[in-house]
Amino acid sequence: MNPVVNKVAVVDYGMGNLRSVAQAVIHAASQVDHAQVVITADPQVVRTAHRVVLPGQGAMRDCMRELHDSGLFDSVMDAAAKKPLFGVCVGMQMLLDHSQEGDTPALGLIAGEVVKFDLQGRTQADGSRFKVPQMGWNQVLQAQDHPVWAGVPDGSYFYFVHSFYARPNQAEHVAAQTDYGGLFASAVARDNIFATQFHPEKSAAHGLALYRNFLHWNP
Repeated sequence: MNPVVNKVAVVDYGMGNLRSVAQAVIHAASQVDHAQVVITADPQVVRTAHRVVLPGQGAMRDCMRELHDSGLFDSVMDAAAKKPLFGVCVGMQMLLDHSQEGDTPALGLIAGEVVKFDLQGRTQADGSRFKVPQMGWNQVLQAQDHPVWAGVPDGSYFYFVHSFYARPNQAEHVAAQTDYGGLFASAVARDNIFATQFHPEKSAAHGLALYRNFLHWNP
């Protein structure tokens, strides 16, 4: 009998840091039995995948437009309703109701809004000014026990590049927080959805561990 293949679709809707996300997921999959990763712009492939990764990079309005124009919107929404889905960066922000960036309606899968950092004139502990976008390594404080965090120490550092951040309406949807002029949600989770504002694919061993955990996760 052939082993059951764990097929993972990385959604290619014309936006996002697709190559590095895909390579990281492929690397993680090489350590998980029978996991197969496909980069796809085909809605049917997304529908038949066992789990889905939704990357995103750039302006929210552009990402939402391309998701619709590519014909992938319905298949992503179908995946979000019933199979494990991992959102990355703007792919996390897209999960909320609305973004201030371009006054853009989003997917409405997690109640809340995406807002811009307002740190003008604020200084950090070393006296330097906060810069927007936040760019670089920052600490991630796990807000809930979740299978995707398995083996990743609380307080680990991950790599960020962003000017906007998610503000979920309900605390139960916040999976992690990070301090940048105040605490913000750096990961969100709900049912079969997990997403990070930071880039696991740029975050060395801990980032790869998140992708491996996602490949094992069966909500």
